[in-house]
Amino acid sequence: MDKHVQLLSYIRLNPGCIGKVIDFDERRDRLYHCNFTAENKDLEVETFLDTHKFASWITEILDANNCRYGIGGYMEHRTIYARSPLFDADDEPRRLHLGVDIWGEAGAPVYSPLNGKIHSFNDNNNFGDYGPTIILEHDLNGLKLFSLYGHLSRHSLGGLEAGQPVKFNQRIGQLGIDDENGHWPPHLHFQLMFDMEGYYGDYPGVCRFSEKDKYQQNIADPQLLLRFPKAVND
Repeated sequence: MDKHVQLLSYIRLNPGCIGKVIDFDERRDRLYHCNFTAENKDLEVETFLDTHKFASWITEILDANNCRYGIGGYMEHRTIYARSPLFDADDEPRRLHLGVDIWGEAGAPVYSPLNGKIHSFNDNNNFGDYGPTIILEHDLNGLKLFSLYGHLSRHSLGGLEAGQPVKFNQRIGQLGIDDENGHWPPHLHFQLMFDMEGYYGDYPGVCRFSEKDKYQQNIADPQLLLRFPKAVND
């Protein structure tokens, strides 16, 4: 059976086994869909090239719309990766975002939405990279799934060991400040993979647009677990 279908079936049959990734109260909290494609003319190049200006831009949008978090990014072709040579290549730059970003306040707690164990972790300390990253491994009735949490605080990596068990709704970290999270405005990069393809403490979160079909086969839509309502601007 197709792994995407297997995951959807597991979620439908086991709703009580799905926890939260962040603190979110649907009765009170609101979400804003952040668009980082070339279609967004409100986000100027000089803004996203400067981390502090970029952070202020996001904060102002969330405040103006009375939203707790900014969200978006799954399979989004983005312009903002021009801010770092990490995403450049001679033939085709990497611009297609593979996970979901949840933009919020530094220090906001992050949780595991499923039972599992720590697969790996690392501080990917490059400009524009994940910064502190945790990857969990889950066994969903025989379906192996990996969840990635990027842009955490360095404190989040303390005391971790590969194989360490994790329970659903267990706090596993917190959003890091820009000086330690890869030099981004505070946010969580949340991504789901069926196969780690030999990676440890890291997995591509951005790919070339020409590789979209390949990565879509291995990467599930995080919204299946997040189960967020529509954003105020959708």
